[in-house]
Amino acid sequence: MKLVQLATALLLAIAGFGTAQAQSNEDFLTIQLKDGPVVIQLMPDVAPKHVAQIKDLAAKGEYDNVAFHRVIEGFMAQTGDVEFGDMENGFDPQRAGTGGSSLPDLPAEFSSVPFERGTVGMARSQDPNSANSQFFIMFAEGGFLNGQYTVVGKVVSGMEYVDKIKRGEGGNGEVSDPDRMVKVTVGRN
Repeated sequence: MKLVQLATALLLAIAGFGTAQAQSNEDFLTIQLKDGPVVIQLMPDVAPKHVAQIKDLAAKGEYDNVAFHRVIEGFMAQTGDVEFGDMENGFDPQRAGTGGSSLPDLPAEFSSVPFERGTVGMARSQDPNSANSQFFIMFAEGGFLNGQYTVVGKVVSGMEYVDKIKRGEGGNGEVSDPDRMVKVTVGRN
């Protein structure tokens, strides 16, 4: 009898582990760059509304071919303008970085998670409740952003490919002939 109970407990534990693995895969985002894949572990416990919106846009293919329109050496690479940044459909280099998506802006979900190398945060205007689709990946620590911008995730693999994103030449990091997110999918792909 004890052997049957032990076997049943083991099977339940294995089944639970498989379910947890399947659920946790949904909390990752894979961005295919020209040099290789970047995997981001999303933080739905920290910023549930922002993470849900990013996942929704990625699942619809909205982030595919979107430019890294603002890239500042030693700071960050910004992307995600699905309105004006799609380099295959309606790219407008003069307006890239000013648009969002057809989804509503989101209220800030500030947290105590620090901005470090690899942290992914939501871009916004001066209004803290204006984040929509744009996000940035930190090249280095940026403590001055802590508590001021919503953290949505952290790069867990492929940071070496983020480091290869073409830097901007302008004073605000504007990039001519920018790199792009080739394909963005939910999960570790």
